[in-house]
Amino acid sequence: MTLDEKVSALGNNTYIPRLGIQAAGSVEALHGVVLGGPTFGEQREHTPTTVFPQSYGLGHTWDPELIHRIATYISIENRYLYQNAKYHKSGLIMWTPNADLGRDPRWGRTEECFGEDAFLTSRMTVAFIKGIQGDHPRYWRNASLMKHFLANSHEYGRTFTSSDFNDKLFREYYSYPFYKGITEGGCQAIMTAYNAYNGIPCTIHPVLKSVVIDEWGLNGTILTDGGAFGQLLTQHHYFDNRAEAAAACIQAGTTKFLDTYTDAIYDALQQNLITEKDIERNIRGNLRIALKVGLLDKSPQNPYIRIGVDDSEEPWNKAETKELVREATRKSIVLLKNEKQTLPIRKKEIKRIAVIGERASQVIEDWYSGTAPYKISVLDAIKEEVGDEIEIRYVASNKMDSARTVASWADIAIVCVGNHPWCNAGWEQAPVAGEGKEAVDRMSILLDEEDLAMQVYNANPNTIIVLMSSFPYAINRIQEKIPAILHVSQSSQELGHGVADVLFGHYNPAGRLTQTWVKDITDLPHIMDYDITAGRTYMYFTGNPLYPFGHGLSYTTFKYNNLKVQKKEERLEISLNINNTGNYDGEEVVQVYISYPGSYPASSNKQLKAFQRIHLPKGKTTAIILNIPFNELQIWDSTLNQFVQNKDKYKIEVGSSSTDIRLHKNM
Repeated sequence: MTLDEKVSALGNNTYIPRLGIQAAGSVEALHGVVLGGPTFGEQREHTPTTVFPQSYGLGHTWDPELIHRIATYISIENRYLYQNAKYHKSGLIMWTPNADLGRDPRWGRTEECFGEDAFLTSRMTVAFIKGIQGDHPRYWRNASLMKHFLANSHEYGRTFTSSDFNDKLFREYYSYPFYKGITEGGCQAIMTAYNAYNGIPCTIHPVLKSVVIDEWGLNGTILTDGGAFGQLLTQHHYFDNRAEAAAACIQAGTTKFLDTYTDAIYDALQQNLITEKDIERNIRGNLRIALKVGLLDKSPQNPYIRIGVDDSEEPWNKAETKELVREATRKSIVLLKNEKQTLPIRKKEIKRIAVIGERASQVIEDWYSGTAPYKISVLDAIKEEVGDEIEIRYVASNKMDSARTVASWADIAIVCVGNHPWCNAGWEQAPVAGEGKEAVDRMSILLDEEDLAMQVYNANPNTIIVLMSSFPYAINRIQEKIPAILHVSQSSQELGHGVADVLFGHYNPAGRLTQTWVKDITDLPHIMDYDITAGRTYMYFTGNPLYPFGHGLSYTTFKYNNLKVQKKEERLEISLNINNTGNYDGEEVVQVYISYPGSYPASSNKQLKAFQRIHLPKGKTTAIILNIPFNELQIWDSTLNQFVQNKDKYKIEVGSSSTDIRLHKNM
């Protein structure tokens, strides 16, 4: 390769035509391939792609096996789009998943994360990466690129502020999903965050080399975020000139730039700040990924090169695709409240349904959604469900008290409320204080439509709330008064079918929350305080939450008994029996929490260390075994600068949420 070719290989697309090195290209794919949607704007061509629930909703499934199937499908669809003669679009480096942690519900990109817990996020992250990359020993179906390293969970000021915390939190919390994504998931690509970490911009932070590369073994791509290189000067004010900034990036391990960089690289070479060999060392990772996705050879051993070539049926039109999205949607739904068995709706007992709220008739793409080939709204699905058996009246708002009027007429009222997933706004602004997206943090956690819900309830106490949202809300009045509340995340093309399946009892909900829902914004520490031990997440929050981490109800009931804990050679084995004692077949999410009484961590309540989603017919009992490897129980010793095995006693708690503990044992 010539010097110019080597410098060119530091760009987002490593493309060397003289040598026949084809550009891999890249694509966003948090919950489906993004070749359309809000980020593309109205003037650009939108290619239809399958749209699953937001990552936040996928986290609510607590089902890594399902996440793996979803990522596998997304990966196959992406290969199809890349290789099919009709399309020849997209790229084989998929910017997904987001391994950042939702430590504050005001974060505008909460919708992109799996939740607040490092262990749960790590399991979802690993499953997603393996689904994207496939299981072939030599080739990847696509390359997964995790983002954003590190501690990127605020939007306002992200290009110049610093996320500050100690090394213990770095190891045990903020970096943990990335660590597992690389060492267990096999990911070989990350995107660095805009923000600084402990005063040093993440784009050039020494941990990229000392930890990510040298310890964890990343041997591929480290990509700067869009514009982040220039922001080293214009926002962080960390360097006096572009040559110094470019040299720092190369020395830190950067292999790709996502903005203009070539002038700075040549200047850095001329000033002897870097050498040609430094560039060679870094671009090897980019070429290695090109090799893994099959762009440097035409080997028939690559099982992925015929996707979209031999098969001409568009994958998003297949019946099994639609069913997978529907399954993911209903599995993501969380039953927050169900007083007096309001749900499921018994169609034989009602003649009139009022459907209220503009969200009932909408399926809205979020900032990183593709353009769905079709959309099923809640209103569409309810009409489909009841046919001519039940009369339905729909109003979008309470103008002229129309919502109150129709609620008084109906036997039951279904009120659909929630955020606009891309704020219906431009960059760095939102018309409603409780909404957020990329570049926009939420200024409130109150639901703008709570007054609408309460007015409907006052007109008809048989009211059901469907909260469609990308993050938690402090819905205190709704929780106190309204008998039934469902939560579902945004954007799924099967949103309506998933909700209707749960409303009418075709599916017994078992989704679980992945964040602590607080009652008041004043329960949250300063948004720039990244020390979670000061009162963040279920591990350290000392208040009384509106809904705890892991919360989610069912139409049936489960009894836990016969807990046994044994220390095996390399693991803690936890066994118990679960009995479905209710009147419905259903699913339960068994959660295991570990704490260390009297020792580490002094202020932590407990930490999730195992979970399993199981299906159990009514009246049946099953035995569950969950294994916790001892390395998952290690703690970071800041004195020794390494993980060590905890030598104190364990307290094991097993239950249906972080606060609904059914069994416990000390060891």
